[in-house]
Amino acid sequence: MNKKNWNRLFVLSASVLLFAACGSNNNTSRTTGWNYNDPEGTGFEVRQNFKVEVPTGMVRVEGGSFTIGEKIEFVTAPRNNQRRRITVSSFYMDQYETRNLDWREYTHWLDLVFGETAPALVEKAQPNKETWREELAYNEPYLEFYFTHPAYDQYPVVGITWEQAMDYCSWRTDRVNELALIRSGAILPPDFQSLQGELDYEYIANEFVFNTQKYLLQSTYQPAEGDNPKLDLYGNPRKVDMSDGILLPDFRLPTEAEWEYAAYSITAGEDGFVEQGRSYPWNGGQMRNSSKKEMGQMQANFIRGRGDMMGTAGNLNDRATITAPVDSYYPNDFGLYNMAGNVNEWVLDVYRPTSFDDVAEYNSFRGNVYMQPVVAERDELGNPIYALDSLGRIRTEATIDGDVRNIKDGDTPSQFDTDYALSNYFEGLDGYENLQEQEGKKVDITDVLAPRISDKTRVYKGGSWKDRAFWLNPSTRRYLDQDQSANDIGFRCAMSMIGDDNPPVKR
Repeated sequence: MNKKNWNRLFVLSASVLLFAACGSNNNTSRTTGWNYNDPEGTGFEVRQNFKVEVPTGMVRVEGGSFTIGEKIEFVTAPRNNQRRRITVSSFYMDQYETRNLDWREYTHWLDLVFGETAPALVEKAQPNKETWREELAYNEPYLEFYFTHPAYDQYPVVGITWEQAMDYCSWRTDRVNELALIRSGAILPPDFQSLQGELDYEYIANEFVFNTQKYLLQSTYQPAEGDNPKLDLYGNPRKVDMSDGILLPDFRLPTEAEWEYAAYSITAGEDGFVEQGRSYPWNGGQMRNSSKKEMGQMQANFIRGRGDMMGTAGNLNDRATITAPVDSYYPNDFGLYNMAGNVNEWVLDVYRPTSFDDVAEYNSFRGNVYMQPVVAERDELGNPIYALDSLGRIRTEATIDGDVRNIKDGDTPSQFDTDYALSNYFEGLDGYENLQEQEGKKVDITDVLAPRISDKTRVYKGGSWKDRAFWLNPSTRRYLDQDQSANDIGFRCAMSMIGDDNPPVKR
């Protein structure tokens, strides 16, 4: 071998050694050279070959840019959704609206755990069946059967407030993560039989109920008898944490931007071009399917005209007088069902008519209140002991200047609490004053000009079984206070995607 070839071999060998020293494999740090997952070293643990999995019941919504805001014009429509180009990051969303069956599973769990010691918590979670009442219609069967009868199991739950939907999302987070820890062997399954006859509410809320945040914030870790805790590299028991890739982030309501983006299901074609001007979650501006196989079939559950809920017997159109099963009609290009019609859906945002006048270009959202855990006391070592709420979850409070719901909204009246309860006032002055004292509100019940929009006014979207076609356009938006409900409003959950299951190609 000549000298030139020897020089090439030397350079190549040196390069290989240098690359190895810098951490060319997944078991060695690129920055320090120390090995990961080495019990003879620092013991720093790294999860290898982690793969993102889509949460149960959800679909992946690949993020991208789109034009949020009005797509169709209507002379008398409120001009509260001006167009603007934004980008939404990838996230997960329930394929279907939340069903009566799903909500009954939730209330069953609450009854099983708190039914004996705190029945008021169970009652608080029940749908408002009274929303089916209408003075000039006979809807009494829906009050009795819609939520409870198995014939309606697959129908969307209604009569749910925004607040109740948020509580459900929190409960779902805890149940999914609890099951993940059980399957990993980190904790034992809860013994529901032990609750029979248990009258100690404090024990149930503080010790029995699993809460993800409570589990992660525990300052000391003592495995329960029978648990098979995760061991560190030195053989010591430790808690599972987010770095293990077992626990999921929170279920939540989708933001308005996420919901609208998901409803339109905007994707580029093979040529890279993106369709614009879509009026509904499906291609074309018609309410009937234009494909050869399904020609003329209705694509959503809505009212076609005054008094026409479903067509004529023998030739029904959408085949639904009120709501329809959540898997009815056709999915959009993201695989999501009933993003138009059936029921309107709560979203996370606080409503402002000028929301799109000044929005973030990325993950637009109005409604942030930055929270922190409430520390009840500290132990002898100074570790925090956190306060719990009535459901055994970590109680939180807004940080200083953490409520930014009103930032740049240009709406001074919305910053004042003008909520009032006239029914309580007419029941007696003492009762009304007690209500004020309990809720800490100062109101003027004679102010007929008090704004209808407040910090608890939330957006809902999508159109419903009792709406005309205009409201089925995903850009249209309406509002209702977060403690109110209706028989045409339901919801579905979303979840932020941690990391990216479609990262940029490495060059």
